[in-house]
Amino acid sequence: MPRTSAAKDRILDASAELFRRQGYAATGLKQIVAHGGGPIGSLYHYFPDGKENLATEALTRSGRRYGRLIESVFERTDSAAAGVRAWFDMAADLLERSDYADGCPIATVALEVANTNEVLRGVCAEVFTSWQSAVVERLVGEGCEASRARELASFALAALEGAFILSRTSRDAAPVRSTGTIVAEELRA
Repeated sequence: MPRTSAAKDRILDASAELFRRQGYAATGLKQIVAHGGGPIGSLYHYFPDGKENLATEALTRSGRRYGRLIESVFERTDSAAAGVRAWFDMAADLLERSDYADGCPIATVALEVANTNEVLRGVCAEVFTSWQSAVVERLVGEGCEASRARELASFALAALEGAFILSRTSRDAAPVRSTGTIVAEELRA
């Protein structure tokens, strides 16, 4: 992957953070530039097609980063169940550290655009599919049949996303932690 400029990286990082915290529609371009510490001209230079172009790249980039994080968790654990458990624990820690402002880097936008923006809906779907593929790969590597592994990967991701919502709204990481325990037990079984 080619290296981006520091200004473009700042814009993408600011966009990802703001989209994750407040959604696509509530995030303005001037807010992104102010948060990223650069001139508005940089935004239009790197994203000449506007906000949707910026969001596409920011979501894709966030998705890849979190995908690598998921893979690294699996590399450090001895089973898919332990990996998923660690994934949920990391999510709970993130929620607590951010005072429940940060959740999934994709879900906030995905919920908002699923029926209103086909391009961004597609980007979100691709990211979720890539994360599920990491779980499927690990499960299949442990001897799980591929179709069952896909079902379990969907279950794990859906459980995490639902637990994020419950934890963010209750301002308590317990739903993420307890759901992680249940998902890990199901994967172990």
